[in-house]
Amino acid sequence: MAALMAVTLLALLVQDIPLSSYMQQTEHDRIITSLERDALLLASRAQSALQSGSRADYTGITRIAKAYHSAGGARVIIVDGRGIAVFTSDTDDSVVGSSYLSRPEIAKAMTGLITTGTRYSKTLDEELLYVAVPVLSGSTVYGAVRLTYPQKVITDTVNGQLGLLEIALLVAVVIAGIVGYFLSTSIARALGRLRLVTEQIADGAMNERADETHGASELKSLARSFNVMADRLHSLISQQRAFASDASHQLRTPLTALKLRLERARELASVDAAATAVRLAAAEAEVDRLAGIIEGLLLLSRVESSEAPRELVDLAAIAVERVASWQALAEESGVRVRLDAPPTAPATAVASAPGQIFDNFIDNALAVAPRGSTIDVTVRVGASETTIAVLDQGPGLAEADRSRAFDRFWRRDQAGPGSGLGLAIVEQLARASGATASLDQRPGGGLIASARFMTARTSDAPPLHNESSRAD
Repeated sequence: MAALMAVTLLALLVQDIPLSSYMQQTEHDRIITSLERDALLLASRAQSALQSGSRADYTGITRIAKAYHSAGGARVIIVDGRGIAVFTSDTDDSVVGSSYLSRPEIAKAMTGLITTGTRYSKTLDEELLYVAVPVLSGSTVYGAVRLTYPQKVITDTVNGQLGLLEIALLVAVVIAGIVGYFLSTSIARALGRLRLVTEQIADGAMNERADETHGASELKSLARSFNVMADRLHSLISQQRAFASDASHQLRTPLTALKLRLERARELASVDAAATAVRLAAAEAEVDRLAGIIEGLLLLSRVESSEAPRELVDLAAIAVERVASWQALAEESGVRVRLDAPPTAPATAVASAPGQIFDNFIDNALAVAPRGSTIDVTVRVGASETTIAVLDQGPGLAEADRSRAFDRFWRRDQAGPGSGLGLAIVEQLARASGATASLDQRPGGGLIASARFMTARTSDAPPLHNESSRAD
């Protein structure tokens, strides 16, 4: 507020100081012009009287000069050709009949020249503004008319105008202060609200958000950035809490089972070596399961906390690569994996996401596919979406189970193998890629696991794989 008032004051002073000088000069020139005009008019009226030299003829000009003095306040002196005053409005010792040739302006006017200017009058003890004009007839000078005006009149007039400027300046500064006050308080209030929200979030109220609708555009932008940060912070804290909760819950069961098996193996070690070996093998299985849960939790945590950029990928080429890598295991299980994909399928996704999604879908399909069945891997390119799908001929899932399949640690058979994190990871990878994942019942039996990615422009697609690289 103080800065705005100071800048306003400085700007007005820079304008008003030269303006006051200009006003003073303008007022001076205006009065000089007016006096010169009036003096010439009086000189023309006095010409005939001064030319005749008869005092009887001075009556008319005396009356006009007195009226002019009374109306305007200018002091009037009319002298004849000898410089002797025939009329004066002075009330001091300078009276009619006195010589005024000692006044330089009258002496100069008697030479036929018009004289203007200012000088100090010892008689009146003040600065005078004067105009002296000759009374001429042809080239003959019959006298002169002098009009004088106190310089103080000009100063007072200018000071009056400057007073109005000073009032305007004061009003402008006060208005600037008021504007600055409201501007600064509005900013302070917005920052105060932001500080309050910051303190509330620091106290644990993670759902509090800054107001993005009020204040200057910069403050709205700051509030939006703050809310993005708060949302991100809330998400990270929620993920951390979920990870801790899931880990503590899911690790408790295998750790308890592992402890019991090791205790039982220790009890049987001295009496039954075969039973001990069985218990140790079961303990190793629990360790493997425990390691799988930990690995899945860590992977899910990394996926949730990362903000990897989306890139241009070829889903067809990725499908070719992942099907080829699963062929050997599928053959051991007596299952055939068949790929149906176009030459290229450009889409946008996190670079590593499509491959991991393919792996999870194929792994789950192999786990339920009966021997002699076929797993179909398809890639379908649409105008706006490109869909990848893995279709198996297993038992499928009921609708209620399909709606829960993407939950963490959900397994159709809770006693069966696996950590229950695979599809949760798939959903998180799909979300990070701007895609959606779903499970649907396959007509005739089995399950369709699919993910829909955003189709990219064909001209931006990466280099294509040769048809020879495909695997059935």
